[in-house]
Amino acid sequence: QVQLVESGGGLGQAGGSLRLSCAASGRSFSSYDVGWFRQAPGKEREAAAAISRSGTYTYYADAVKGRFTISRDNAKNTVYLQMNSLKPEDTAVYFCAAGVVMSLSQYDTVGAYKYWGQGTQVTVSS
Repeated sequence: QVQLVESGGGLGQAGGSLRLSCAASGRSFSSYDVGWFRQAPGKEREAAAAISRSGTYTYYADAVKGRFTISRDNAKNTVYLQMNSLKPEDTAVYFCAAGVVMSLSQYDTVGAYKYWGQGTQVTVSS
């Protein structure tokens, strides 16, 4: 069992930066791949970024590529999402998710992740 708690959301300005953290409790966090998903009002949940168990593989959605960076510190049981050059369209609830992803093509798939945090709101003003 893994419990995930997101933090670091809030109000940001267009062009600014925010850093989200996902703290995990439970054993063997390093055994899980982790994804950051986001859901805007009236839209489906979508993947923003993901990272493999060892951190050697990362995935980024086209909408955030070059602006967001995902990283993890397994010693601290924490995954981070550094968000730079924020845009109003980045406004969403951001969720952290953990699971065992079976193939590279599934890192952006909601169903590939078993454990989910409660989400943190990110609002970007223009």
